[in-house]
Amino acid sequence: MSPMSSARRLPGLRAPARGDDRRCRADQFTPRRRPAAAHWLAGALLAACGAAAEAVGTGTTVPSADVSAWRVPGTAQEGCFSNDARIDCPAAGASFFGQDGQRPGPRQSFQARSDGTVSDPVTGLTWTRALAGPLSWDEAQAAAVALRTGGHTDWRVPTIKELYTLIDFRGWFAPTAAQSRPFIDTTTFEFAYGEGPRFFDVQLWSSTAYVATTMNNDATIFGVNFADGRIKGYPRYQPGSRGAVPQLMRVRFVRGPAYGTNEYRDNGDGTVTDRGSGLIWQQRDDGRTRNWRDALAYCTALRLAGQADWRLPDAKELHSIVDYTRAPAVTQGAALAPPLQASTAESYFWTSTTVFDGPPDVMYTRAVYFAFGRALGWMEMPPGSGARTLIDVHGAGSQRADPKDGDPARYPQGFGPQGDDVRILNFVRCVRGRR
Repeated sequence: MSPMSSARRLPGLRAPARGDDRRCRADQFTPRRRPAAAHWLAGALLAACGAAAEAVGTGTTVPSADVSAWRVPGTAQEGCFSNDARIDCPAAGASFFGQDGQRPGPRQSFQARSDGTVSDPVTGLTWTRALAGPLSWDEAQAAAVALRTGGHTDWRVPTIKELYTLIDFRGWFAPTAAQSRPFIDTTTFEFAYGEGPRFFDVQLWSSTAYVATTMNNDATIFGVNFADGRIKGYPRYQPGSRGAVPQLMRVRFVRGPAYGTNEYRDNGDGTVTDRGSGLIWQQRDDGRTRNWRDALAYCTALRLAGQADWRLPDAKELHSIVDYTRAPAVTQGAALAPPLQASTAESYFWTSTTVFDGPPDVMYTRAVYFAFGRALGWMEMPPGSGARTLIDVHGAGSQRADPKDGDPARYPQGFGPQGDDVRILNFVRCVRGRR
């Protein structure tokens, strides 16, 4: 069966094409491969190569004025949490003050339209309500070019920063689909859990390729899983196929203004203003790692550049400064662009956002962090050997979750099926400014 058989076509697509964006050759579509649409596919491929090939995230300049060009939406998280329970929101000076739910960002109010599109007034982006796929990453690029939903011709596969704006941290991930709540507004957007025991395998492609490799030197593309609330790197091709068999995932398309491009200004006082988002950042972490409660307290108590309104960033705020053109294996530094600095390249940074993982007895025990270095995991290498090795399993720029408190020594081979590295004591970078 053709990889783009009628069983996998979705409404609104013109026979989505598959192309190798590394070569961008029209002659790779021969009648032997796609007899019914070879000529059209060749043209679509050439257009896709010019519009959406191998996007890797951020640039460095957009606005010229000292005003923000785009807004970081809030996470939608409500309420407050201790290390292991929901609590009344604490007063200033008390433990756990300053978390996500106490300092909410702009609340998204998605507007669904009858033409199959959804607009977001906060970001200015417009989305397809329906999902396409499963498609290979190359097919997704060409499908965006072919898409005519809502009468528009400028659809694209979203960057990882665009796609992550849709995350809704009122969701939770439990042992079964029936016990879980998706990390996306399902009254507006199409969503369905997978079938079988791996019901959470509902990852969506972004256009952002990892500049390094993961696992067994796999070419890697970042995606968002709206079932478990994570950003991870996924193999572009099925592992072990040596690039011969594409990995298939679903995709949601976007159109609208460029989103998430940073423009930094060194303020000369230990702070950096991002004129893209309007947020002001602590230029460098203080070199100490902390548990989650102490991370909240550190930012609340921070007095820097004559300002006292610092906070621990929520998940979407911290994600806004990840630079996906950087990774320790390639640029010998963290996934941060100067003048922002990290005391170590292999750094994980806390956010103020709790993630609701697992059954009720552990539901509030973990909080979101971003890996600005490699997202490490203890993997059995080679498989079946019994020997576990610490490797880059998901890529610099991944978003995962750590226990808020405890002893990292309890996790000598990480946590979960991919042995996610558990540190608990993570770095801290504070933020202030526009919400």
